Amino acid sequence: MVTVSTTSAPCLRPAMALAPSLGWAPSLHSPESSSYQIQTGSLKHTLLKKRKTLAYQFSVGGRLSTWPAYASGQAILQNQKPCCSPEGRSKKLASLTIAKPRYLEELESYLRKELQSLDLTKENAQELKLQPYREIFEFFIEDFKTYKPLLSAIKNEYEVTLAHLREKIRSLEPLKAMLVCVSDECTRQIVALQEEEKAEITKLKKEKLYLLKLIDKMEEEKGSLQTQVNMLRKNMAKEYMRYINECDARKLLLADLNEMRNQQLEMSLRQVQDVKGEDLVKVTLALKIARQDLTKAQVELNTMKADYGDVVPRRDFESQEKKYSDLFEKMEVLQKDFDDLQKEYDTLLEIHQETVEERDCFYNKLQQVQRSSTPRPDWAKCAEVISGGPVRWSYLEEGKTSDQLVDVLLEEIGTGLLKEKDSFPGLGKGDKVPVYLRYEGQVKNKKLNKKDVVNIVKEIWKEKVSADLQKGKQSSLPEFFLNYLQKKYGDASAFEWAYTIYENIKLYRSNEAMSLFYDTLSGKVDEGLYHGQNQLISNLLKELTASDSSNSGTLMTEQFNLALRAACPLKSNDQIQELIDASRYKAQSTEDFIDYRSLFMEDEEGNAEPFIAKIRSQYASEKQEYLRELRNELGHMPEVKVDDLKTAFGAIDPAIDDLTLDAYICLAFQASKEQWDQTGSLPVDTVVERLLAGDTKRIGPLPEEIYTSLSERGEAEAYNYC
Repeated sequence: MVTVSTTSAPCLRPAMALAPSLGWAPSLHSPESSSYQIQTGSLKHTLLKKRKTLAYQFSVGGRLSTWPAYASGQAILQNQKPCCSPEGRSKKLASLTIAKPRYLEELESYLRKELQSLDLTKENAQELKLQPYREIFEFFIEDFKTYKPLLSAIKNEYEVTLAHLREKIRSLEPLKAMLVCVSDECTRQIVALQEEEKAEITKLKKEKLYLLKLIDKMEEEKGSLQTQVNMLRKNMAKEYMRYINECDARKLLLADLNEMRNQQLEMSLRQVQDVKGEDLVKVTLALKIARQDLTKAQVELNTMKADYGDVVPRRDFESQEKKYSDLFEKMEVLQKDFDDLQKEYDTLLEIHQETVEERDCFYNKLQQVQRSSTPRPDWAKCAEVISGGPVRWSYLEEGKTSDQLVDVLLEEIGTGLLKEKDSFPGLGKGDKVPVYLRYEGQVKNKKLNKKDVVNIVKEIWKEKVSADLQKGKQSSLPEFFLNYLQKKYGDASAFEWAYTIYENIKLYRSNEAMSLFYDTLSGKVDEGLYHGQNQLISNLLKELTASDSSNSGTLMTEQFNLALRAACPLKSNDQIQELIDASRYKAQSTEDFIDYRSLFMEDEEGNAEPFIAKIRSQYASEKQEYLRELRNELGHMPEVKVDDLKTAFGAIDPAIDDLTLDAYICLAFQASKEQWDQTGSLPVDTVVERLLAGDTKRIGPLPEEIYTSLSERGEAEAYNYC
């Protein structure tokens, strides 16, 4: 055995520097490496024997010589200081002819032989190639006893790290295969969506071409009609010129006739004078009077010609007017059709643009889903661990989404943890702690079940409504909650019941009664929300009961539909149909008759039927839509005042009364009516959040519906009048 003192560490640097050059890496503990170790066991044994025969020459100071024992006559570096400069050392080494040590040559020869004997065509060629280097390093660890612990620790750490990485690679192999499957499935879905969109786009293009052809045809017809109108105008101008020429010719003819008549009169007068020898004075006077009459008649004739010279015959005028009216009506019809086609074309372009935007949006969502989607869990496995087995789990998961099933599992887990607790830590008596939880120390857990908590919550609501009616004003629910427990269970046990009830209602979020009580108790929603929902359900039950004249508990589908419309006049046809579909969930209801009384029943844990759940969901969606219209009406105003909020409510809900409007404004600004003048402006988001937490609902129909109903009423009255 060769020992080396710890002071000879600088002289070991050449040997230690050899380890990285040998390509050492830790083993992966694979079957291939194990088989290789078995095959090379004999070689290792032989090499160990050779290594023991090698002699090292030591200096007087106990340092390990860098020369082999057989290299006699060579210079040996002695008394070398660890801190000597590299430049001086390199100069001294360069001045000497240094032969390679025999042990190094044997290790290199052994490494070359082992590498040449390996079959590097196998899949694990790298691991086989690593094994010789590992053995060389193990030889170093065995020879250098002083550094053996450190080198062994380094080797083991590399072995552990590489084994961990190998195990991690193995665990990622199934994920790689699953990723390939998911990628193929998503690719197929994308191709299917592209095929559907391609067919739809082709259809839209065909419709577009058809409409373009129809527009061209209309344009051609319009051009032909315009040509006909121009032709008729030219013909009318020609006829007008012909009539003017005939009128002028008539005037000339009349002038010629008058002249001839005058000549005949003069000739007759001369003949009479010659024949009878009448008095010349008398004839002259008669001629003068005749000429005056002729002049008067000529003036009247010229006046009539001037007044009626441009007049055409009525028959021709009426014929042309009729033709013009027909052509003008045809042109108006064609223009109207053209405008309609233009509007339809613009609408189709808008629809096409919206379709393209929706397609892009869906494609982006698909990409996001492909990147972030996870496989749907197998919820049937939960039946084996949930108390009650598959029967209870099938009841719990019925009609619920994955998110709701997660809440159910959390409730089941929380129920088990809650039952294991014997006490709760008190939250102290600070101002930020609710009044019903202000207690110091440990509070005993009453370990109530869900049924008991639901009954207590219903009893608290009942007592509070009765107390508020007696006082004439609404009290605070947290204070009433504590007073009720102190009155019923005493001051000593009140906080035990309060903590137990609070932890249960905080846990069971899927239960509507407990969830609403928790939100109201913690101040997230206003108490009016509870009363508003109860009032809506109560009015609906009264209306259904009033429609049941036989008091049988069932109604025909048509009667049920009319009762729903009477109780909820603002609901749309789709919402009414959803309620009818939800009412047929019960086994007692059929296509013709509906058992309406069973729709309002609850189980022992306070869970309502799907009909009531649908009413509540519609109530929430209607309130959100109402407040969305209010936000749109307020526009981009960052802050809102009382007058602005009044104007907005009046615009979106013209039928709202003053009392309800004041209640909404008091809820939004958290101030009484007398304090409105002192309140400033609030952010729009704050106002909408406060209204969302309260019983906010539409009072009357939309302004468009009012206008439509008035228009239909006016048309009906006009029809009756006719």
